Amino acid sequence: MAAAIETPLKVEITEHLWITLKDGCRLAARLWLPEGAREKPAPAILEYIPYRKRDGTRARDEPMHGYFAGHGYAVLRVDMRGSGESDGLLWDEYLKQEQDDALDVIAWMAAQPWCDGHVGMMGKSWGGFNCLQVAALRPPALKAVLSVCSTDDRYLDDIHYMGGCLLNDNLWWGTIMLVYQARPADRELFGGGWRDNWRKRLEQMPFWPALAMVHQRRDDYWRHGSICEDWNAIQVPVSLVGGWVDSYTNTVPRMLEHLKVPRKGIIGPWAHVYPHDGTPGPAIGFLQDAIAWWDRWLNGIENGVDEEPMLRAWMQDYTAPETTRSHHPGRWVAEPSWPSPDIQSCYLHLNKDGLAPVSGAEDVLALRSPHHVGLQGGEWMGAGCVGELPGDQRIDDFGSLTFDTAPLKEAMQILGAPRLELEFTSDKPVAQLCARLCDVAPDGEALRVSFQVINLTHRDSHAEPTPLEPGKRYKLKLVLNACAHRFAAGHRLRISLSSAYWPLIWPAPERATLGIITGASRLMLPHRKPQVADGGEPFLKPEAARATPTTQVSAGSVTRSVTFDITSGAVTTVTDTVGVFGEGRQRFDEIGTEVLHHIRRELRIAPDDPLRASFTCRQTYVQSRPGWDIRIEVVTMLHADRDHFYINGELDAFEDDIRFASREWREKIKRDLI
Repeated sequence: MAAAIETPLKVEITEHLWITLKDGCRLAARLWLPEGAREKPAPAILEYIPYRKRDGTRARDEPMHGYFAGHGYAVLRVDMRGSGESDGLLWDEYLKQEQDDALDVIAWMAAQPWCDGHVGMMGKSWGGFNCLQVAALRPPALKAVLSVCSTDDRYLDDIHYMGGCLLNDNLWWGTIMLVYQARPADRELFGGGWRDNWRKRLEQMPFWPALAMVHQRRDDYWRHGSICEDWNAIQVPVSLVGGWVDSYTNTVPRMLEHLKVPRKGIIGPWAHVYPHDGTPGPAIGFLQDAIAWWDRWLNGIENGVDEEPMLRAWMQDYTAPETTRSHHPGRWVAEPSWPSPDIQSCYLHLNKDGLAPVSGAEDVLALRSPHHVGLQGGEWMGAGCVGELPGDQRIDDFGSLTFDTAPLKEAMQILGAPRLELEFTSDKPVAQLCARLCDVAPDGEALRVSFQVINLTHRDSHAEPTPLEPGKRYKLKLVLNACAHRFAAGHRLRISLSSAYWPLIWPAPERATLGIITGASRLMLPHRKPQVADGGEPFLKPEAARATPTTQVSAGSVTRSVTFDITSGAVTTVTDTVGVFGEGRQRFDEIGTEVLHHIRRELRIAPDDPLRASFTCRQTYVQSRPGWDIRIEVVTMLHADRDHFYINGELDAFEDDIRFASREWREKIKRDLI
């Protein structure tokens, strides 16, 4: 937990102000100003997201943006069009409208009497995405960006698809967006027309879980907003931050490799959180590091930021594969450039009797996993919650093919993305593969180090997939998730292969049998030799400004369970959270508003029948204060047959326990080799 400090400068907070765009739309904003900014203008920082400045991200915003303002920066937190108190409608993520509005906001900021004309843009997740997208449009006042937990490729690394497979998190996230967008503007800020505005939002709101499902290939929908389409479009310095428990870490080394501007990357052991609150720990002084970044590129202070290593990464050691962990052992390592000339490719061959430096004779091993393999996979996106990390991989190994090395004679470090070069056959036209790299301790416990899934019809292209020809031999190059890990002497490396990975991904329409060709397949590891400079404490201890006053009204919780039906073989997984991440019911004391978000996810699968898969997501959101009580209830359901997905949704919005509006959706979406 970051230590709360008294900042060098006093801060003036404007709870709510309007920014009028060129087309007349008003965006709602919250402003932090350092003392003296109205007399001597300061550089400004923008965070621009749809998650409600008033009562959505308030607990996170106050200690971070108050810290920046207390160190001399004006900070503006803006709710995007159609969210929070802002006018208009929000139709989808990362639209051209969103980016155009951001250009207007940056120009508005630069023209304010409290701004010196220099603007930085930052954010995590959605805000991390759009600060890169906006940078690619080159607004004149934008001088630098700081992007946390973001992506350069919206199809390859986001919450909808992974390796051409449909992520079940698409339904979870889409349902959250239904709930979020069903909330009304705060009537104290919006004014007398808030109910009309609320009804319009509800009546015209899109069915969020279905938006990505009609784009199962990497088409123009995904290319828009993917900065990898033109790396040279970004012309300002970029700071990139990720965490090994987060789901967007692959993009940090990719962007370091391809961007041409001054840049640096930090990858810690954290989940999808800002690093001053980083968990698993150790957390770092991220806000001090950010101040140094803004000082260099917004204030022009020659402080050596541009001479730091291009990449700092937490090199992780083995630890018992527990699903909840507050700290991950390891050490900081640094690379002056990326790709690093000090990292060499090391090859291990998949032979019938295990992983070895030399290939053996070719053989074919059959792989036909039960569809519930993957129950120990943890969450796709870690968020710092109880029970979200991968567990002991031996449980999933029972339905997998495994290839082990002999016990290592000396420790081995890897840093970067392992790559599996596999030759295989399939007896079905659509099939899936999951590859897991594990660290196996002498007692047999297996820690997942990296993994990747692939829809094998996407083996050559995510834009133009092709069906498999039964019996034909194929070659696949599968890039696993980037990682930093030290395998200790006496431990073994394991590659585990399965033809399913539930509940992370939706299953293929038929249960396929893969033929894994040993002797012709191999694993590439990015081998890094230890360096004298490894270790140490390159970051300060985490600190922040004061927290927003909050009262815990009722406790939160996170429960997870797996149930096996011995009679039918069906498996049911249930995750139940009181609070999105288990934070319970809280009251923001300054505005007298209580919030609670309850989520229940229930997924079912039969081990031998992918067409019996189902996912039901139920969510309830409460937002209340004396004289005003809002409740949103949403349920979404997904199932499929051989040719189509069926995704349904129901939404009810209540004011003071009286139903204000209802919506219902019934979507039938054709499966496209998925």
